[in-house]
Amino acid sequence: MQINISTLQIQPFLKGMTTPQLEVLAKDSMLADFDVGRRILNEGGPSNRFYLILEGRVELELPVLGGEAVHIETLGAGDVFGWSWLFAPYHCYFDARVVAPTKTIFFYGTHLHLRDLCEQNHDLGYELMKRVSEIVVKRLLATRHELMEYKNSAPGQFKGKEIFDPAKIVQQTAINVEQV
Repeated sequence: MQINISTLQIQPFLKGMTTPQLEVLAKDSMLADFDVGRRILNEGGPSNRFYLILEGRVELELPVLGGEAVHIETLGAGDVFGWSWLFAPYHCYFDARVVAPTKTIFFYGTHLHLRDLCEQNHDLGYELMKRVSEIVVKRLLATRHELMEYKNSAPGQFKGKEIFDPAKIVQQTAINVEQV
């Protein structure tokens, strides 16, 4: 189902875009609902959709080898995610997990959809690039903050939870080899 322009006009991410730009976006938009626990994006997986959250909550996480994912940011109504559709190699850089029933508008970012629209209409492409770039910087800063906390946590612990500790694994392996 195509989204009407008035719905797009009130989205914070799209505020200030022209009616013709919103008409183009509306043609390529759909509603999607997600239940709690649903993983919408997987880090390293293909990035082919871009989401505007109408209601609900989605957590962005960064998987950690051998441990629980590191929380980067919790998103809610008015926030966006899935910006990697715009940047080659078009892979997700975070996991996105639903933590409250969530309703979104999504756009296909793939070939023959949003990327091609941006190539054909440079004004639209520039508007989206400016807006997506702001989101990328915001996510970079949130990731930096979480990684600084991670770096300053006790070895093998992060926010009170046990995580993968390479030094501990090496030590355990050395003990096992000596026992043989």
